[in-house]
Amino acid sequence: MSGNFKMLAKTLFGFEPILAKELRNLGASNVREGVRNVTFEGDTGFLYKANLSLRTALKVYKPIKEFRISNEKQFYRELFSIDWPSIFDVSQTFAFDTTMNTELFNNSMFVSLKAKDALVDRFRQDVKERPNVDSQNASVRINIHIYENQCTVSLDSSGSSLHQRGYKVETNIAPINEVLAAGLLLQSGWDGLTNLLDPMCGSGTFLIEAAMIACNIPANINREQYAFKNWLDYDEELFLKIVDSSLNKVREFRYKIIGYDKAPSAVRKAQTNVEHANLDEYISIERKDFFRTEKPTEGKLHLVCNPPYGERLNVEMETFYGKIGDTLKQHYPGTDAWMITANLEALKHVGLRPSRKIKTFNGKLESRWVRYEMYEGSKKQKYQNKE
Repeated sequence: MSGNFKMLAKTLFGFEPILAKELRNLGASNVREGVRNVTFEGDTGFLYKANLSLRTALKVYKPIKEFRISNEKQFYRELFSIDWPSIFDVSQTFAFDTTMNTELFNNSMFVSLKAKDALVDRFRQDVKERPNVDSQNASVRINIHIYENQCTVSLDSSGSSLHQRGYKVETNIAPINEVLAAGLLLQSGWDGLTNLLDPMCGSGTFLIEAAMIACNIPANINREQYAFKNWLDYDEELFLKIVDSSLNKVREFRYKIIGYDKAPSAVRKAQTNVEHANLDEYISIERKDFFRTEKPTEGKLHLVCNPPYGERLNVEMETFYGKIGDTLKQHYPGTDAWMITANLEALKHVGLRPSRKIKTFNGKLESRWVRYEMYEGSKKQKYQNKE
């Protein structure tokens, strides 16, 4: 297909296969999994669609130059050779982000400064003026990645991380990252074909991401800013077509998504976020203590939760996790219960044998995403019924 180019999407640890599947489903070609990233090919419209629709991507980069380097002078020449004035206007601000694993340079800041010098000199040569650096809120962000003696220069098409969906106006003490929540839901097999409960819903991230998956709503439909909108070749008409096309694929959801939290402030914050995401017709939130509840719906229930780990919330962990297991055993038959925790010691006190245990990270905390299958009746009966 003409007009296609290589792109790279960054993701979280363990989500590479999920992101690769998302990209294939969207129509990307030459999809290849890396370490916390997936490379793929598509055209400009696909770059817009990737930013709008991908649930498990943190950033989408467009590589513009790849080369081998041996010293800083050569690095400067390669950066100077890029036609920067054709990419953005001199009146806009820019910033470089450098990641590297090389013995050629000792300091990523030094590399970014060298790149800045080359870019500024190219502008001065071509337009007799120079753009300004803004490390915090740059109009255009450029990524430099150096591994050994291989350098890739890419345009950051996303800007701020894509986990910033645009719907979250209220947060709690320990909110879960939106990309992490979406990836865990997809890892759990959530497809919107059952009821779902988050019994410790906090600010409502799991609930909102679950509803967006169930209804096939683009992940970043509520987001207004993307860095690609600041590029000189930005095609607003094409972007709006992509948005309309994506919204035409939204589907109806006929089940219930329910959230509980015992804290009135959390319930209020979650309701505000749900309303801001325009999903209040699909999600209901109540003030309830999970340990005093019973399964709220008939049939299969998909349960997900992010309980306290003891990191930022002061809870007696062993007792608390024991109560989670007791509540599931006694009151939640016919439930697929998934839970993420970084407190691996407390996890032992749930008193249930997980059918799956997946290593993941919540921020920098090594965690486990575990599944407990709560059968209708006994497990023995379940297998007898199959025979």
